Amino acid sequence: MNLNQKIAQCFSPAAFIHDTEENYQAIEKLILEQEIGGLTFFHSRHSAAANFEKRAEVLDVSGTLEKMIALINRYQAISKTPLLISIDGEYGLAMRIEKTPQYPFAITLGAIKENATELIEEAGYRIGLDMKAAGIHLNLAPCSDVNTNPNNPVIGYRSFGTDPKQVAENSLAMYRGMKKAGIGACLKHFPGHGDTQVDSHLGLPVIQKTKEELEKEELLPFQVGIDQGIEMIMVGHLAAPALSSGKEIAASISREIITDLLKTEMGFQGLVISDALNMKAVANLFPEPGQLEWKAFHAGNDILCFSDHVKEGIEKIAENASEDEIEAVFDKIWKLKEKLGVLNFKKLEVQTFNWESHSAFQSKLAKEYVSIVSGKIDTVELRKLSGEGKLALQSFYDKEKSVFLQKLYQKFASELSSNSIEKAEKVIISLFVPSHKPLNKFGMDQETLAGIKSLAQAKSCILVHFGNPLALKHLGDLNEFEAVICGYQAFEEAQEVASFF
Repeated sequence: MNLNQKIAQCFSPAAFIHDTEENYQAIEKLILEQEIGGLTFFHSRHSAAANFEKRAEVLDVSGTLEKMIALINRYQAISKTPLLISIDGEYGLAMRIEKTPQYPFAITLGAIKENATELIEEAGYRIGLDMKAAGIHLNLAPCSDVNTNPNNPVIGYRSFGTDPKQVAENSLAMYRGMKKAGIGACLKHFPGHGDTQVDSHLGLPVIQKTKEELEKEELLPFQVGIDQGIEMIMVGHLAAPALSSGKEIAASISREIITDLLKTEMGFQGLVISDALNMKAVANLFPEPGQLEWKAFHAGNDILCFSDHVKEGIEKIAENASEDEIEAVFDKIWKLKEKLGVLNFKKLEVQTFNWESHSAFQSKLAKEYVSIVSGKIDTVELRKLSGEGKLALQSFYDKEKSVFLQKLYQKFASELSSNSIEKAEKVIISLFVPSHKPLNKFGMDQETLAGIKSLAQAKSCILVHFGNPLALKHLGDLNEFEAVICGYQAFEEAQEVASFF
C-alpha cells in the first residue's frame, strides 16, 4: 500500500441502512476510489446522532437487519481490503435496528444488587454474539462516563452510575463480555462526559474542574481500564481546560489531551477512535474540508469516525503528517483487523435470534435490578383491601393494557379492574415514563405530574415507576408515597418482577 492508502484505513464514515440508492452508490465510490478502512452503520439519516432519540416516534421501517446485512455483503464484495464494520450499540443491536434483542440501559444494569459484574459481563457477551452474527466487528461502547450531573442532556441513562469505582468495574465488565464474544469494544467518552450540561451533538460542553478533581472522577474509569489492558478508547467532543493549558478545546482535537495525557501520562497504548466528526461541537470550527480530519489525526486519533470529508481528509493528513506517524497508525489498525477476523470476510447470512433465551436472561437481570427504593409494601393488606373493593389501580402513559396490570388483576382478582379510585383506600400507580432523556421532564406533561402528586396527597399510594430513575425528581416528595418501586424500564420481564412485590 502507498501512504494515501494507509491513511485511508483510518477512516470509518457513516453508512445509513435506510437510504437512497444514490447514497449507497456514494459509499461504494468511497470504497473504490478512497479505499476507506471501515464503515460505521446507522439506522437512517433521520436517526443519526442528535436525532436518534426521536427515531421510534417518527420512523418505523421493517427489515432493517436484513437490509444492513445485504449492504455489508455488497460493500465488502467491492472493497480491496475487507472493511472494519462498527456500530454504536450500547444496549445491543436494538439501539440502531428494530426487532433485535434489546438489553437494559447502563443505568439499569448499574442498579443490579448481586453479582453485578458477572451479569453485566454476560450482557456484554450476549450483545457481542448478536453483533458478530450480524457482521459487526466493533461496538462503539460501553460508556465509562460518571453521571455526576443529573441534568446532563446526553449521558444520563447511558452511564452505569454516579460512583467512579462502580462505573469503572461495570464498564470494564461490559467491555470484557464483548471481547469474549470476539468483537471489539471501546470505553467512551474520554476524558468523561458525565458532568456536562451541553449535548456535544449540538455544541461544545466544558467541564470546569481541576485536574485533581478530574482524576478522582472522570478519568478514574479510563485509568482502571488502561491498567487492565483495554485496547480501545473513544475520545469525546468536550473541553476540560485543566487538561489543555486552560484552552476550551474539544478533547477530540487536543494533542495535549490525547497524546500527552491519555497516551503518555496515563499509559494507554491501544487505539484511539474519535467521536463522530460531524457533531457540531467540532464540525462547525473548520470550514475548510479536511482540516478537521487532520486536526483529529494530529491530536492522536487512530480511527476517524463519521468524517464527512474523506477525500480531503486523506489529502490533508498526507500533506502534514510524517511517514512514521502514518505507518504507526496503519500498523495498529491492521493488527486490529487481523485480531477481529476482519480480513477473513465470508458472505453473511441472516441469523435468527433465540428469543426464549433472551427473555430468560432479561428475567434474570430484572430480578436483580427491580427494587423498592423507598417505603415498604404489605401484600397481605393489599389482598384484604382488594377483596373489600378498596384497592384501585391507576396507570399513566400506558399505551396498551400492560403486563404489569394484567399480572395484578390475576394476583388480586379481576374485579380490581372495576374498583374506583374515589372509593379506594389505597391506589397502586404505574407510571410508564415516555422518554429516557430529560428533555421536557422526560416527556411527562405538567397535568399528569400534578395529577400524580395530588393523588399521592389525597390517598395512600404505591408508585411503580417504569423508566429512568432520574425522572423521579419530577414527582415531588417521594415520602408522600407509601412506597416507590423502580422498574427502570418497561421490559415485560421487569413488569412481571415488579408485580410480585
